[in-house]
Amino acid sequence: QVLLVESGGGLVQAGGSLRLSCTASVRNVEALDLGWFRQTPGKGRAGVSCVSWNDANKYYSASVKGRFTITRDNAKNMIYLQMNTLKPEDTAMYYCAAGILRVGVCRPDLDYWGQGTQVTVSS
Repeated sequence: QVLLVESGGGLVQAGGSLRLSCTASVRNVEALDLGWFRQTPGKGRAGVSCVSWNDANKYYSASVKGRFTITRDNAKNMIYLQMNTLKPEDTAMYYCAAGILRVGVCRPDLDYWGQGTQVTVSS
């Protein structure tokens, strides 16, 4: 069985911080790329941050670079997204995902997905 479960979303004021967590019940997770994606109503799902299977490469979208940090803990089957200095533009449904990515890309074409957790940033 494959299951990704996210938590940590909620309401926060602009400038605040949130830490998203995802438990990935996926066999051989240590061999998979992981990522966080977000989606707003009427818009496509876009990459926020991805990390390669060996933790050697990390990607951040231009809008979050310097504010967000992705971390993986293979021993605990966990992936985290630390979000600092949040902006109203960060408001979205956030999803964690696992699979195999092409080198240097962070696109929503991974195999396994969580259910999403809502992040709302007020001004």
